[in-house]
This record gives sequence, structure tokens and C-alpha cells, in this order.
Amino acid sequence: MKASPVSDFTSGNSTKQILGFFWPLLLTSMLQQLYNFVDTLIVGKGLGDNALAAVGNMGSLFFLVIGFSLGLSNGFGVLIAQSFGAKDYDRLRRNLAATIQLAAGIAVFLTVASILFLPFALRLLNTDEVIMSDSLLYGYIVLGGLSTSILYNVSSCILRSLGDSKTPLKAIIASSILNLGLDSFFIFILKTGVEGAAIATVLSQVISSMICIRQLRKIEFIRLKKSDFKNQFSLYLELLKNGLPMAFMNSLTAIGCMVVQSFVNDYGVTYTSAYSVCGKYNNLFMNPAFTAGNAMSAFTGQNHGAGNYVRIREGLRVCLRIAFIAYLILGSVMVLFPRTLATFLLEGEQPISLAVQYFPITGVSLIAVDFLFVYRSGVQGMGHPFVPMLSGIMEMVMRILVIVLFMGQIGFLATAFAETAAWISALLINVIAFYRILLPRLSREDPERRFGKHPNLRSLKRAVDPAR
Repeated sequence: MKASPVSDFTSGNSTKQILGFFWPLLLTSMLQQLYNFVDTLIVGKGLGDNALAAVGNMGSLFFLVIGFSLGLSNGFGVLIAQSFGAKDYDRLRRNLAATIQLAAGIAVFLTVASILFLPFALRLLNTDEVIMSDSLLYGYIVLGGLSTSILYNVSSCILRSLGDSKTPLKAIIASSILNLGLDSFFIFILKTGVEGAAIATVLSQVISSMICIRQLRKIEFIRLKKSDFKNQFSLYLELLKNGLPMAFMNSLTAIGCMVVQSFVNDYGVTYTSAYSVCGKYNNLFMNPAFTAGNAMSAFTGQNHGAGNYVRIREGLRVCLRIAFIAYLILGSVMVLFPRTLATFLLEGEQPISLAVQYFPITGVSLIAVDFLFVYRSGVQGMGHPFVPMLSGIMEMVMRILVIVLFMGQIGFLATAFAETAAWISALLINVIAFYRILLPRLSREDPERRFGKHPNLRSLKRAVDPAR
């Protein structure tokens, strides 16, 4: 345990711990987005807008599949964080063993199913024939390497649950360098098409997952024995009960995005490429708050396991501050510099003008999704995964409703309003649920934890519990 960078969040300065965990995690997330972003830049500049549209067209479909596996990983990670916070290392190891077994089976199933249904899914998205062959080629390669993505998601999620945000950063640094180098090599030197970008993505994921697994093997208290893999059926059910709602939440969000993508594709490749770039920027600018949400999840999970609900409230305040600062900076960029953002990735004037309409609207409403990440992670960390799933249903419904009602009237602007409506409705559900879960537990918590070393602690205890 000495040599491992795990962190116990159940004691100590909450702000210092969260920020120490947050910064490596943010760099990890930003690097992931950066190499996705540069991948888009290389494809767009090296292969043109049609190839960019083909790769971007796969975004919502990848989110459906990879988001499902990521949701499962996050759900499994909450139980691992809770076991770690409770210092129940036997249960932690058994949870870890069951997670490995489930992840292996899910990786095989998702890989086979996604490859088989890819042509059908692209038809459902109303993919233009001009980009159909490139979309299929790119999709087959990336989905064929899906197990590498799942391996990274699971291993990095386990590390985050144990308070280690540094190892995933090292993994992403290595894989980003490899990805960017291979992208340039395949597209500009070997003159491949979109398949070069796909191969580079898969190979870089292999490196990132291997680095995380190597670090996990060094942590002494989670070294598995044969007995940890026995009699796991009840743990499978518990993990799936926590992981499947999170997976379905991501999938429902992705389905909503796919419906939007389908409507956008009906308007032609110009709309498809503009929407692809807008989605890239959304993901990039959400990153700091999404990372604050990941920090909130790990912090909440450990303290829920330890029964420290005052610390969960402290963690919420820190993570909301981080999300708000990110909103002020990045939302302002979207509102004030929409054309600069658009021209950086797009070349045609028509898609640029569409993106310029989109950015100010989502820039103003970005605060809703930023706060959503924090509150939703807090609800998850306290062991209530069905609430985020409900909010995922609401996101899907609002996206589809706005697109169906307004796409014909206001055109591309409807995509921005669909995002705004989805974010606000999901946020409201998670805020209400968070306080309904937390406040009763705070009222039952030991007054010494709630009030600390207060000079009038005895009278405060008596106020909380008159029987004292």
C-alpha cells in the first residue's frame, strides 16, 4: 500500500483532497478530448469535410456503445469506492473479481452485437450515401477494438474509486502521443483514409489500458486470490443493480443524440459536419465540470461507505465551485468567439455559419450541464443509480421533443435548444433527489461529525437528540 497513489477521502481537508484529485483527472480528461479533437482536425484537414462527416456521424453511435460500458464501469466503481471507504478490503477484492468477470463477458457481447448491427444503425441515422462506406469502415475498426476501450474504462474507474487520478493521466499522456503520431503517419504519409484514424485510436487505447492494469497489480490490498472469484452470483446482481441503470442512462442519452443526428442528417452533409463539430466543442467545454463530477463520485462513494455525510456536503460545495468557474470561462468563449471556434475545424462557409448560430445558445446554458455532472455523481455515489437513469430518460425525451417540434421551423438552431432543454430537465431531477437523499442522513449523523469540536458541543448534541 505504501507504493500506491491511492487516497482515502474519508478524513482530512476536503477541499485540498478534491483539488489534488481533480487536477490530474482534468488533465486526463482534457488530453482525451484533445486527441479526439486533433483526430477530428487531422481527418478534416487531411481528408476533407466528407470524411469528417463520416467520422462525426459515428459519434452518437459510439456514445451509445462505449457510453453503456462506461456507465457500467462507473456503477461498479461506486461499490468499490464504498468498500474502500468502509475499509472492508475482503469485500473490495470480491467486488473487484466480480467486476473483472462481468467486464470480460460484456466486452465480448458488445463487440459482437455492435459490429452486427452497425449497418442497420447507420441506416436508422439516415446516413448520406456519400459518407456511408467511410462510416462503415471507421465503425468496424473502432468497434472491433471495443474491448480495449472497455478495459481502459474499467481499470481507470477502479483506480479513481481508490483515489488514484495520477495513473490514468500517465496512461492518457502516453496514448495521446501515440494516437497523434499514428494519425499523422497513416493519413499524411501512408495516405490512408478514415481507417488510419480508426487504427490509431484502437492502438492508443491498448497502451492506456495496459498502463492502468500495471498500476492496479502493484496495489497490495487488492491482490486477488482464487477464493475471491468463488460464489460471486450475489455480487454480480449487486454490481449489475448499480451498473445497469448508469449504463442505460448513458444509452438513453445517446439514443436522444442519435435521433437528433438522424434529423440533422436529413438536411445533408453540411448539417452533419456542422453538428459533428458542435458536438466536439460541447464535449471539450463540458470536460472540467464532468471531471468535477468524477471527483464527486469517488469522494461521495468513499464517504458514503464510511457514513460521513457532512463530508459529502463539503465535497458538493467544492465541486460546484469548480463547475461554476469552468462555466464562466468556457461558456464565455462559446458566446463571444463562435466564429473562431467554427473556422478552426470547418472549412465551408455554410457549416461555419450553422455552428456560429449554435455556440452562443449552448454557451449560455452550459451551466446546467456543468451542475448536472456534479449533482448526478453525488446521487450515484450515495447508492441511488436509478435517479440518474430517470434523468437520462428525461434528457432523451426532451431532446427528441424539441427536435421533432422545432427542427422544421427554426432549422439547425433546434439542435442547440434540444441540448439546453435536456440539460435543464435532467439537472432538476438530480438536484431534488440529491437533497432528499442527503438531508435525512445528515440529521441522523453523529453530532460530533456534524459540528466538529464546538465549545458548546454538549448543548448542540442535546438539540439534535433530546434524549442525551
